[in-house]
Amino acid sequence: MSTKVKKRTLINDIASHLEVSIATVSLVLNGKAKQSRISDAVAERVLKYVEEVGYKPNHLAKSLRTGKTHVIGLVVEDIANPFFATVAALIERQAFERGYRIIYCSTNNEPARARELIGMFQERHVDGFIIVPSEGIEKEVSDILREQTPTVLFDRYLPALPTNYVVVDGAQGTADATRHLLAQGYTNVAFVTTDSTQTQMEARLQGYTQVLEAQGLPQQVKRVTISKDTEPVIADIQLFLASNPEIEAVIFSTNYLCIYGLEAIARLQLAIPAKLAVVSYDDHDLFRLYTPAITVIAQPVESIAKNVIDILLHELQHPTDPAVDSTQGVVLPPALIIRKSSIRQ
Repeated sequence: MSTKVKKRTLINDIASHLEVSIATVSLVLNGKAKQSRISDAVAERVLKYVEEVGYKPNHLAKSLRTGKTHVIGLVVEDIANPFFATVAALIERQAFERGYRIIYCSTNNEPARARELIGMFQERHVDGFIIVPSEGIEKEVSDILREQTPTVLFDRYLPALPTNYVVVDGAQGTADATRHLLAQGYTNVAFVTTDSTQTQMEARLQGYTQVLEAQGLPQQVKRVTISKDTEPVIADIQLFLASNPEIEAVIFSTNYLCIYGLEAIARLQLAIPAKLAVVSYDDHDLFRLYTPAITVIAQPVESIAKNVIDILLHELQHPTDPAVDSTQGVVLPPALIIRKSSIRQ
């Protein structure tokens, strides 16, 4: 026994049934009834019938007609990271309120994966890109710009390319944290970071080194290589701290590095802050719940999301605005949130 497949309701079926033009139905569905002088009675009839038949617009057909998909590709380093997850959620909410949908994915900071994901979004003809760029993807971002696809980078930028970007002043953040530790009486402050040369990581290192240079104090910088296996990272930090018992305080350049560092500190049985003060760049729920609570350099996630989506949507909705021809670089201030992990006892 065969099952009859229900025929999809098309916009011309609605127009035919209601004895109005296809244009009238389209204008009502797109919220343009009043400005097109369509009466309230006709608009109400259209909307009521659309609900009755469960009509769903064919977005593919619409995008072919208009050249717009109302979809934005969001490429981040790791959507599981609280910082990126929070910013992505805020961007998605603000985009949705303004008629756009977000498709997002993680690169795990792997250039090959980033290139593949950007290519996938290009094939899907997204209207714009929001990208946390991995190292080695300058060509792909350059291609996007050449195609004049609106694009905004955040968290970091690519110095060689004229792109819109929204970043946080990492140098200010680590400088403020270093000064705070010095004010507490710690004179031997270490900095644990990744082996990345990306702009945000270099800026965080710069803030630390500049303050210590100005005070004539020693610098101890440990660069670690991040891998999928966390044990080597924890062991590397543990060895660094064990080999340098003179270290009184340590700043971690990312929240995940700080989590690895806390494990290393626990293995060494170093009391915080009695034996070692701790500060992390980027907050994390764990840090508020940890005993003692961890001092952090917090990034303004709401301001980041708002600036990113405002810049991108302005380009999407006002492509002829002369201001769109010039790129925007927004640098936002971080905030030092002092908790017990850095207060000298």
